[in-house]
Amino acid sequence: MNSQVYTGWVMVCALEDILPATGVCALVDHKQVAIFRLPDDSVYAVENFDPISFANVLYRGMIGDLKGKKVVASPVYKQHFCLETGQCLEKPEIRLQCFDVTVKDQQVWVHS
Repeated sequence: MNSQVYTGWVMVCALEDILPATGVCALVDHKQVAIFRLPDDSVYAVENFDPISFANVLYRGMIGDLKGKKVVASPVYKQHFCLETGQCLEKPEIRLQCFDVTVKDQQVWVHS
């Protein structure tokens, strides 16, 4: 994937590169970012590092809805992280970094 930078935003991939209801990982400003495409084509971006298992694996997690929140479940210990806030539902004191993400001309852009 070629990355382009434009006024603080990094183009990471085409929307079609992310299958619906899955995630991918991209390097944005030297940080691994997990980018998720939901079935309705909305996209979310959070840090890829799972602070509970200490592994860069969140892009491989399952996405879904839990208690009315859009979440990703860690593939390691199955904690659920809210895609909008980064908060862990099982351990509220733990929160992932969230990134602004947008789709423009069918390209996914993440704010660095």
